[in-house]
Amino acid sequence: MASLRDIKSRITSTKKTSQITKAMEMVSAAKWNRGVMNAKAFVPYMEKIQEVTASIAMGSKDVNHPMLTSRPVKKTGYLVITSDRGLAGAYNSNVLRQVYQTIQNRHKSNEEFAIIAIGRVGRDFFQKRGMNVVLDIVGIADQPSFVEIQDIASNTVGMFSDGTFDELYVYYSHYISAISQEVKEKKLLPLTNIAASTKLTAYEFEPNAEEILEVLLPQYAESLIYGALLDSKASEHAARMTAMRNATDNAKELINSLSLSYNRARQAAITQEITEIVGGAAALE
Repeated sequence: MASLRDIKSRITSTKKTSQITKAMEMVSAAKWNRGVMNAKAFVPYMEKIQEVTASIAMGSKDVNHPMLTSRPVKKTGYLVITSDRGLAGAYNSNVLRQVYQTIQNRHKSNEEFAIIAIGRVGRDFFQKRGMNVVLDIVGIADQPSFVEIQDIASNTVGMFSDGTFDELYVYYSHYISAISQEVKEKKLLPLTNIAASTKLTAYEFEPNAEEILEVLLPQYAESLIYGALLDSKASEHAARMTAMRNATDNAKELINSLSLSYNRARQAAITQEITEIVGGAAALE
């Protein structure tokens, strides 16, 4: 049985841990609130650029752009969004598990796929397993701006254009609510289903459609990547907030349990001392 000093020490250390987790919960709650606002604020822009791009691409005859055309798939690209830090529950593991299982089922060698890892956790996961990571990005801000990630998105689209891979999927944690997130797989390139979920509008434009799409399609693909990143960041902050809240609650339960054990041990020690005193006094009579 643990001594009173050991139990007291555990209570003290657990209280300090609960203070830390409570502070982290509050910080994550503030980041979560802002992250959700950023993700929701970007949706109208993403929907509008999709509508404009789809209307021009589908409304014009003889438009032939590489980003709109499927080609024989020799190599598949995977853009995987994770965090730089842990302590976020199953946020990272759920994404990485699904990506890893998908790659294992689809491909037989590293030559058949390429991974773009956003986040230290994902990068370390794939590198430890000797998987083909062609680009890794760490240090993304908690509230990223489009300017900060524009080079990342541009490089990713450029890899598709250069033939580094022939199709691109993004995997990220989609935000549903503060306590619910789900892993989402979305095909980014080629943009073969661009008009599947949008209402087409007739536009008058100049010069011709091909020149406009030459500029617009990369911007649209970049907006999809940025939107996925914002969604993932909102999920990360929500998952970390929930994880820290659960950790704080568990710490409180442990403190209560340890306090009960401490009081019982203290009572037993006092009873033992009284018994010894009474026994000693009886021996002197």
